[in-house]
Amino acid sequence: MQASLAEQEHPMRGHAASLARWLFIVAALVVAIVAVGGITRLTESGVSITEWKPVSGALPPLTEAQWQAEFDAYRQTPQYILVNGPAGMTLSTYKVIFFWEWVHRLLARGIGLVLIGVTALYWVRGRIPPGYKPRLLALIALVGFQGAIGWWMVKSGIVNDVKVSHFRLAAHLLTALFTLGGLVWTALDLRSDAHGEPRHRLTGFAALALAILGLQLFMGALVAGLRAGHVANDWPLMMGRFFPAGVDFGGGLGRAVLSDPFLTHFNHRWFAWVVVAVLVVMARKLKAAGQRPAAKALHMAFGTQILLGIATVMSGIALWLAVLHQLVGALLVAAAAWGAHALGRRG
Repeated sequence: MQASLAEQEHPMRGHAASLARWLFIVAALVVAIVAVGGITRLTESGVSITEWKPVSGALPPLTEAQWQAEFDAYRQTPQYILVNGPAGMTLSTYKVIFFWEWVHRLLARGIGLVLIGVTALYWVRGRIPPGYKPRLLALIALVGFQGAIGWWMVKSGIVNDVKVSHFRLAAHLLTALFTLGGLVWTALDLRSDAHGEPRHRLTGFAALALAILGLQLFMGALVAGLRAGHVANDWPLMMGRFFPAGVDFGGGLGRAVLSDPFLTHFNHRWFAWVVVAVLVVMARKLKAAGQRPAAKALHMAFGTQILLGIATVMSGIALWLAVLHQLVGALLVAAAAWGAHALGRRG
């Protein structure tokens, strides 16, 4: 009741609260698209649609002739010529991988449309609180940039290889997670405005924690792009050893760190504990500051993520576990953004 009266007395606070809810909805859609992206990658569906049609591509093929045309285009890709063609892929099998890529792109369109539509509606009605127009435009630009990176990534698998570039995949995933963090932070600032509280600024420790988490996510994206999770299915050892045999240093240390499946897996596996240590410190700071919900969310997210990472490796990269690992990774980003915001300087 008090919140309702406050909104009546300060209309812009009510607008801030409702806009924050919309941004949380968009953030949830980004989490969903990260999960669908994991399915798309694990089912090798990413290059099943060989053209980018922003408008007409929203509809799937509706006739057998249209399906055949899409399949014929896919049959020109290295993935079909070298992998799926010799394996005997049929049109019905192709429809399965087409479905996941189509859903992925449809969600991307939905995210863009919702964010643009909400921003336009609030803008026209004068309901965007002061200082937020540049942020909303930046978030829209990030979503558009993400779409461009996605197509740039897919092109590498259509033309150059049987799979997309692991560097382009990393850029695609990290841009999505950066956008997610921006949405959560902006929504939380709007919620602060709705309660008459000052906005938050990032502290040095929180920035360091987010950077360390970002580095781990980058390494995880390299592992995903290189299919490096398949090189070992034991834990904590790799193929019975602490440091795996088979690392190729022939191209130099830099190339091995970024492109060798054994070393990228090893680095992602053990750097995770550095991330855990930093996030434990963040959670303790949150608890000391009276931010117990944010602390609990952070503990739950990184604890679950560690267990899922181990289970994914030991299962031989079971699809459902790998997808959950990617999904919880996105939730961990949201929780870390919440924690960083809660620790932020006010004013």
